[in-house]
Amino acid sequence: MYRPSAFREDRLQVLHALMRAHPLAQLVTAGAGGLMANPLPFLIDSGASEKGTLRGHMARANIQLPVLRGGTEVLVIFHGPEAYVSPSWYASKDEGGKVVPTWNYVTVHAWGTPRIIEDAGWLYRQLVDLTTMQEQGRPEPWAVADAPQPFIAAQMKAIIGLEIPIARIEGKWKVSQNRSDSDRRGVVEGLRNEGGGGEAMAELVADGGASTDGRSIAPIGT
Repeated sequence: MYRPSAFREDRLQVLHALMRAHPLAQLVTAGAGGLMANPLPFLIDSGASEKGTLRGHMARANIQLPVLRGGTEVLVIFHGPEAYVSPSWYASKDEGGKVVPTWNYVTVHAWGTPRIIEDAGWLYRQLVDLTTMQEQGRPEPWAVADAPQPFIAAQMKAIIGLEIPIARIEGKWKVSQNRSDSDRRGVVEGLRNEGGGGEAMAELVADGGASTDGRSIAPIGT
């Protein structure tokens, strides 16, 4: 991934935090039939290997499965907040007009060789862990155990599990770090005024690329 120095993020705890906050990722493979990608939710087990291990599951009928069984490296792409940035928000637009639009975004790329898991106990734990992560905090959280056990067992026969020990991982936080404080303040104000989901990106710009665990790189004004 192209990562200018201003946008690089290599802290493992920051990358893992983004994965937990945005678990739906694109699983990308390159096989005999060419490139293929599927969106899958993943859990990250930080202590399972040096860089963490991704755990997921997919349908047995998924046409990507034969490629995964081949034992070749895969790429998993996680996306965080993103937003279009208008040059009209920059204070520097009045200093000669030499500004252009851009797009801010946060992303993590992870590479590894998948292992296919067919153990029923592993699959059940995966479903419970994934469901618990998404249901926690709800007034009436649903649990896998709420469904009839024979029904869950039948559903599990249609899926397989994936474990991907991460061999290489890269993060990119493109959140206006290369702009002046005044330009960044303009981006924050513009995103907040525009609405439409830009608040998360506005917070990242305001914190100068603060990670999803709250640690800041260079807040505005420092």
